[in-house]
Amino acid sequence: VQLVESGGGSVQAGGSLRLSCAISGYTYSKYCMGWFRQTSGQEREGVATIASNGRIRYADSVKGRFTISQDNAKNTLYLQMNNLKPEDTGKYFCAADGGPQFGDLCALSTLLYNYWGQGTQVTVSS
Repeated sequence: VQLVESGGGSVQAGGSLRLSCAISGYTYSKYCMGWFRQTSGQEREGVATIASNGRIRYADSVKGRFTISQDNAKNTLYLQMNNLKPEDTGKYFCAADGGPQFGDLCALSTLLYNYWGQGTQVTVSS
């Protein structure tokens, strides 16, 4: 399984970015996919997840501003980020995993996921 993120960059506060995660070699019918972020010196934290049944979970800090979505035909996961704030700055990672125990309201915990991308940097200036 390979995950490759793109779409990061530098924006001013209030701006928008859309992250993409191209996923290959992934054949689970029940799965969880998600976006996580990490700033220097901090633990990686969950931002948003989406399950194979379509249920979505967001971290409280991004609710109403970020939208996670997937295009199954393109095997791509997205994160639309609007009204960005300086505290959104960090390296963003996509993650995925699957199997019988997955597929419904996926946790924001990094412990759930075995497959990770290399990350893409997002910098928001004030």
